[in-house]
Amino acid sequence: MSYRLGVDVGGTFTDLLLFNEANGQTWRGKTPSTPEDPSIAVVSGTKQICEDAGIGAGDISVFLHGTTVATNAVLEGKGAVVGLIVTEGYRQVMQVARSFVPGGLAAWIIWPKPTPMALLENTVEVFGRMDAQGQEVRPLDEANIRAELLKLKTRGVQALTVCLMNSYLNGSHEKRVGEIAVELFGKDMPISLSHEILPEMYEYERTLTTVANSAMRPVVGKYVRNLKAELTRMGMNGQLSLLRSDGGLMSAQAAELKPVNLLMSGPAGGVTGAIFVAKNAGFKNILTLDVGGTSTDVALIEHGEPRLQRTTEVAHLSVRASSLDVRTVGAGGGSIAHVPELTKALRVGPQSAGAMPGPACYGRGGTEATVSDANLVLGYLPEELLGGRMKLDKAAAIAAVQKVADAMGVDLMEAARGIIDIVNENMFGALRMISVQQGYDPREFALMGFGGAGSLHSNAVAKLMGSWPVIVPISPGVLCAAGDATTRSRAETARSFSKRKSQTTNSDVHATLSEMADQAKATLIADGISEADISLKFEIDVRYYGQGFEVPMAVELDDFVAGGVEKLASAFDEEHRRLFTFNMETEHELVNLRCVALGKALELPVAPIEQGTGDASAARLTDHKMWVEGGWQDGAIYDRAKLRAGDVLSGPAIITEMDSTALVLPGCVAKVDALGNILINPA
Repeated sequence: MSYRLGVDVGGTFTDLLLFNEANGQTWRGKTPSTPEDPSIAVVSGTKQICEDAGIGAGDISVFLHGTTVATNAVLEGKGAVVGLIVTEGYRQVMQVARSFVPGGLAAWIIWPKPTPMALLENTVEVFGRMDAQGQEVRPLDEANIRAELLKLKTRGVQALTVCLMNSYLNGSHEKRVGEIAVELFGKDMPISLSHEILPEMYEYERTLTTVANSAMRPVVGKYVRNLKAELTRMGMNGQLSLLRSDGGLMSAQAAELKPVNLLMSGPAGGVTGAIFVAKNAGFKNILTLDVGGTSTDVALIEHGEPRLQRTTEVAHLSVRASSLDVRTVGAGGGSIAHVPELTKALRVGPQSAGAMPGPACYGRGGTEATVSDANLVLGYLPEELLGGRMKLDKAAAIAAVQKVADAMGVDLMEAARGIIDIVNENMFGALRMISVQQGYDPREFALMGFGGAGSLHSNAVAKLMGSWPVIVPISPGVLCAAGDATTRSRAETARSFSKRKSQTTNSDVHATLSEMADQAKATLIADGISEADISLKFEIDVRYYGQGFEVPMAVELDDFVAGGVEKLASAFDEEHRRLFTFNMETEHELVNLRCVALGKALELPVAPIEQGTGDASAARLTDHKMWVEGGWQDGAIYDRAKLRAGDVLSGPAIITEMDSTALVLPGCVAKVDALGNILINPA
């Protein structure tokens, strides 16, 4: 038998989910993350879950991994020292950047401009030029190139970026500069060429994206190689793939070459896992609420497809790389509650207690009140987690929350309830951003809560959103790992087109898309995917001529044989009106073309659970009091493992399992569906 292992590294815990590909049987694992070296937790967790399943590492045929290594390299400023080679006259491209200053009206005064990822002293110019049609205007001066590269060598750069003018149309000059760089620096020097990383117009975006790729290559490459070596020592010889920001998989080799596609790898796992659960449960429109220890990630899934965006943003960095449209707020189980001395107004987050020392109730030395501490004080968390392996210190939680209460001049329960209300409102605000502010009515979507604390807060957030039912999937705490294990390989190629509707024909677009399809398929074939298992999707960025932004539109290749451009323009008008409430009379312009190649969708069997009688009393563990609606109310704690299909229970109630806890509020009813998902609705 063969097995698939999904591993997701979070800020507090590393989650694992092992699938038996023959019968769909699963094993789940959770181990504290090791921020100093994430691979330590990955390897120890893998050993533990293999032991739990009674298999050897050699039985794992596919190892699928969502990682935050690239993200952390950006956030912590630990990327490589990058040398940048540009066309003569463009040495300051990274310093000039874009004239956008985030923040309010006074931001231009108080905003500290971030240091470019390629410093000016590490940027050199070379002679040679392509025109706007990709034709050579001036040949390369190889003597000049060698001299400039030797300057970078003396600077001790750790990675190289080559980004020449108009190279997205003709990359021959960049290729030659790269060949010379290999001669001078050796084949081990990471070299990124902009026409390979982002073959699209806009010089600054192309330069920034390629520089970011270079900065992450040594960090990600070292991590991937070390992880592969550790797994090989364990006896695992299966395929290692990493989750891309857009929710697809890429091989370990591709990840080493293009790590810029991994920046949102972590949050993407939750969205792909939610799609897998929703498809099996029969839901097409889903809002996701992924609550971890440090942050909350939210996303919107419409008709079974997640929204994608053309930029990936991490802190101050915004690069041109496709990613799932995931919004993040600093609200998690470890978010710290504090009362500023000046205002005396309660604040929650974005600071987090992290994995160490963690919330006060974890008993690892933490003394600050966190969301988890407030949940424990209110009775929303049982005093044992991880199937009894983790005992919570309620006395420490009360002491921590009491400090907040004293600072505010209120009693303990009011302070605890205030912490939960604020963090729920923060989650509500993030969900509004990806629904209401994007033109969607949240009442037309179900809400799926997952992550370590998602199912603890989803019922309350659903009441704010009007999004029903609340879906609590099986093993919500490790759903991100399930997403890693159940997604499919993906490769993307893009090309700038920049033609008005009157300047192109259906056959022109069809020919370019067909050429890109061959290129995208070749990438997956090189990763070992059979051509027969590859499907293709196409997208065109469209705008009104003269606009400064584009709207990505999905297209079908066969449509461009007849009526494609006209149909595309009509669909764009409809989408533009939905997004912005108006259309323009200006001619349409096709800006960028994209082709996405996808490997075969995984068809893992999902077995229905045992049918029950509708009476959940057999799963009732104990009576339990909870502070809800301003006072203590009698409730109960249920063991999810003992619930059967069709069982119904009323709130207030707590449903516990190894990796998460679900809260059912008064006035709500939870019912178990045929696959074991818990559906919460108003009574």
